[in-house]
Amino acid sequence: MNCALIFPGQGSQSLGMGKDFYENSPKAKALLDEASEYSKIDFKRLLFTQNDDLNKSEFTQPAIVLTSLMAYVALLERKPDFRHSFTLGHSLGEFSALAVNGAFDFLEAIILVHRRGIYMQEDCAKIEAGMMVILGLSDEVVQNLCELAKVEGKSIFAANYNCDGQIVVAGLKAHLLEYEAKFKEAGAKRAMLLNMSVASHCPLLNEASNKLSRELESVLKPSFLPVISNVSAKPYENKSEALTLLKAQLVSPVLYKQSILNTQNEVNYFVEFGASILKGLNKKITQKETYALTNLGEIDEFLKAIQ
Repeated sequence: MNCALIFPGQGSQSLGMGKDFYENSPKAKALLDEASEYSKIDFKRLLFTQNDDLNKSEFTQPAIVLTSLMAYVALLERKPDFRHSFTLGHSLGEFSALAVNGAFDFLEAIILVHRRGIYMQEDCAKIEAGMMVILGLSDEVVQNLCELAKVEGKSIFAANYNCDGQIVVAGLKAHLLEYEAKFKEAGAKRAMLLNMSVASHCPLLNEASNKLSRELESVLKPSFLPVISNVSAKPYENKSEALTLLKAQLVSPVLYKQSILNTQNEVNYFVEFGASILKGLNKKITQKETYALTNLGEIDEFLKAIQ
């Protein structure tokens, strides 16, 4: 049976994530220990003890990618011959998807997203940036309001197309708050500012995009297994395409809904690693089953289900 592996992005972090893998999967434990040594980030402290760093982008991003990769190696520990058709990720999750499909090494992925988080924070430290989730409006209505904001000289951009009726917009926090009433007047059930200090997937991250592109040049392999791009919702599998698409990724909207719709007929099911955020979104997008693997018990249940 064909399947696609999917990987969550920023916002899926939680204290204690990956702990079951660390304590009960030798390969997952080894990966966390190696990542800590390689990156000089104490991931045991970051993931398993109360701290203020887990919600800072420079640490959130490597923590989420590491947890996803721990879940993946724990699955392979249980079933070494497990195969998939392609991978995709939501925003940050595209880097997990790339690592699993051989675009760069796992430890290089950890360093890349650590620096990605730093670059994003640096860009947004100069401004009061934020993101807002809009519920209950069509893509077209949100896009039209973003265009209206642009005409009025305000920085508001569609950032994440998560599922029908759920779009995240990014921009300057003051402008988002000004437009909260306009989204509601247009029929939004909710327009809620998210607890984020970065404005992902919009032109406010141009400098971060350029810096990340230079980092990617030195680590990307010439070719790899197919990964679905957040930018195009289509597969790519070589360094040249990756450099173009990943540079664009930080300043372009995430076409997650479109990616699932484009690929659902090619697979029998989806498998999410390290969280269950995308499983929830997929229920609103596709009738194909999505399994979420956040601990070894869920891995065992999943393997029984696909026998």
